[in-house]
Amino acid sequence: MNYRHAFHAGNHGDVLKHVVLLGLCEALGHKPAPAFALDTHAGRGTYALDDAPAARTGEAQAGYAKLAAAGPPEPLLTRYLDAVAACRADLGAGAYPGSPWLLAHALRPQDRIACCELQPEEAAALKARFRGDPRVAVHYRDGYAAMRALLPPVVDGARFGRGLVLVDPPYEAQLAEFEVALRALREGLQRWPQGCFALWYPVKQRRVLLPFLRSAGNLPARSALVAELLVRADDSPLRMNGSGMLLLNVPYRFDAVLAPAIAALAIALGEPGAPAPRLEWLKEPG
Repeated sequence: MNYRHAFHAGNHGDVLKHVVLLGLCEALGHKPAPAFALDTHAGRGTYALDDAPAARTGEAQAGYAKLAAAGPPEPLLTRYLDAVAACRADLGAGAYPGSPWLLAHALRPQDRIACCELQPEEAAALKARFRGDPRVAVHYRDGYAAMRALLPPVVDGARFGRGLVLVDPPYEAQLAEFEVALRALREGLQRWPQGCFALWYPVKQRRVLLPFLRSAGNLPARSALVAELLVRADDSPLRMNGSGMLLLNVPYRFDAVLAPAIAALAIALGEPGAPAPRLEWLKEPG
């Protein structure tokens, strides 16, 4: 069983991913046309920070809990903290939302969500979590293969021109995962060129990321934006020193929306001596 999501629920990487995800959902809601969201590596949907896997690592104490204690008055971060509070009001004081729950929370009645999970127990829990929500379809299948099968999105005969794809793989073999993810993103963009694609990635050693980022800048997207949060120096292969989001075809001026949130996250979660956060265009919008 893959416990990656459970072990790291609420850590600094989760916080970055979820803040960005909620910002993208908010941008999609600015237009009335329905949107589609695909979560390729969805996990079980929600987690309990007081359960064994999360409690064993305690990573949420340096992530979500630290941010909640700081309470920076920045709109995207407030939106994230409010979403966690809503999840806890629904499921209990130790609950923490995964990306499927956040998508269901942030998107609208006319929108549709597809969540993919390959681990049987996680997929069963995910299906049980959303059994009563007609907007959410749960697929027990490989998320990369689902990008080929489900894009461009057509649900109940309706074709969706707007939406996002969240790719959050396990990175069990980090370099190989980058190559697989880039191939999937290239194919996804070819199948759904107007979609927004968001890939989460860990940051351990900076030099390891350079070939990946060079290749990412050559993907057939209209734009490519990188948002990175480093909580400590990015020079150790033994631990996750930060994380990033590769964002393709982001909504108009999304970088301006995201910049103050990334800056506030760095202040709230960064350790002394941590590098500055990064928000940089690999390919600027044309």
